[in-house]
Amino acid sequence: MEMSRALAAFAALSQPTRLDVFRLLIRAGPEGMVAGDIAAQLGVRQNTLSANLSILVGAGLLSNTREGRSIRYRADMDGLRGLLAFLLQDCCGGDPGLCQPLIDELACAC
Repeated sequence: MEMSRALAAFAALSQPTRLDVFRLLIRAGPEGMVAGDIAAQLGVRQNTLSANLSILVGAGLLSNTREGRSIRYRADMDGLRGLLAFLLQDCCGGDPGLCQPLIDELACAC
C-alpha cells in the first residue's frame, strides 16, 4: 500500500462515527449491512451516515453493492490487509519470530 492510501485510511478512521461504522461492518462479516440498518444500529442520521460511508469507500476500507433501492456495505478485507501490511512491513527489524505473537493475535479465530 502506498503511503498516500494509508494516510487516507487513517484519516477516514480518525473520526468516531466512521470508526464505529468500520468496526460494525467488520463484525457483520462478509454479509455486510444495508445503510439503513447501519444508521439504526449506530443511532446516526442517514444523511450524516451517507457522507461517512462515502469517505470510507473512498479510503478503500469499505465496498458496496446496490440491492434494489438499498446499498449494502461490507468491510473491504483487502483494504484492511493492505493497511495492516503497511503498518507491519518493517516489523521487528527482520526477525519474523518477534512479530509472530502480534500476527497470531491479529489472526481471525472464527
